[in-house]
Amino acid sequence: MLKSTNSKYDKVMRKETTFAKNEQRGYDLFKTNCASCHKEPLFTDDKFDKNGLPIDETLNDLGRIKISGKQEDYLRFRIPTLRNIQFTFPYMHDGRFKTINEVIKHYNSLGHNKNVSKELANPMNLSDNDRVDLLAFLLTLTDKDFLFNERFSFPKE
Repeated sequence: MLKSTNSKYDKVMRKETTFAKNEQRGYDLFKTNCASCHKEPLFTDDKFDKNGLPIDETLNDLGRIKISGKQEDYLRFRIPTLRNIQFTFPYMHDGRFKTINEVIKHYNSLGHNKNVSKELANPMNLSDNDRVDLLAFLLTLTDKDFLFNERFSFPKE
């Protein structure tokens, strides 16, 4: 089993280091605005929910309803882990966002949207500085020791 447990976030939780001020502000914003779906320590709850995106007319992805056949699963998509998010682009179920900042802007603009989960029903109202701080925190979820470990790379011939 492969485990990614050596990001800056993990080191802070083990009390080996501390967050920079902007990372700590971002962590506080994360706990207020994001943690209901992206639960620590895996940063997912492995559930499916509505993310507020309109249907991509090219892919015509209707969400979990294709699997379950249940109307309540219309436009519900798996909530992904945020671990190593810096390297998991493009973002969202259909890859429509190329940067984490675009994702943050999307979620910051939601509210009173019928295609959104109840956790996202209230707008986040993040300022530009808040969005930068949230991004700084999300980057602490990257475990470069894991991602770039040669033992986990493709076999050499």
